[in-house]
Amino acid sequence: MVVTGNDPEERKALQNYLSKEFEMKDLGPLKYFLRIEVSRSSEGIFLSQRKYVLDLLQETGMSGCQPVNTPIEEGLKLCVEPNQVSTDKGRYQRLMGRLMYLAHTRPDLAYALSVVSQYMHNPGEQHMNAVMRILRRSTSGYFTFVGGNLVTWKSKKQNVVARSSAEAEFRGMALGLCEALWLRLLLQDLGYLSRQPIRLFYDNKAACDIAHNPVQHDRTKHVGE
Repeated sequence: MVVTGNDPEERKALQNYLSKEFEMKDLGPLKYFLRIEVSRSSEGIFLSQRKYVLDLLQETGMSGCQPVNTPIEEGLKLCVEPNQVSTDKGRYQRLMGRLMYLAHTRPDLAYALSVVSQYMHNPGEQHMNAVMRILRRSTSGYFTFVGGNLVTWKSKKQNVVARSSAEAEFRGMALGLCEALWLRLLLQDLGYLSRQPIRLFYDNKAACDIAHNPVQHDRTKHVGE
């Protein structure tokens, strides 16, 4: 259960009342709920479904797919053909349900989903291909702080083919580190010499494991920056 409101005293009173009626435990500020991640800053509350996306890509075998620029092909005309190649209707409908839930935080997928959802009753191979295209989005994103202030940020489609979600995440980590190193050199040119190490924060365990293990294995020897 999520309890929210702009009056802290009233919110606390509601929690106390509910705890008398039901067995409850206060888990503190909202961080994760119904596969939606919640983060806060001075600008407000931000919602994302990053882990949800990674799990979906892993389940569908699309973690290492070739990324595309748009979720739907420009000018694509879909229809139900009499002799169309059939596809797994149940799988199609499950994918549509997962993607529709993702649209809560990814409104850029709304149009593509509105197109492919029209064929849930009788999907063909062409419709499944259109759905799988929606999954083919691989981006690198990072932001850097200097003295507690946000100074640079970037989100860009990766221009290489990743063989796994861990590799895609590791590449994002490497790009963020390159940006931090560039900022340190820039500050040195401006006369500011910091002896403190660069602190890199990341939340993908597989990518962190690769970064901490200098030994190259079969699964990571092809990763290069």
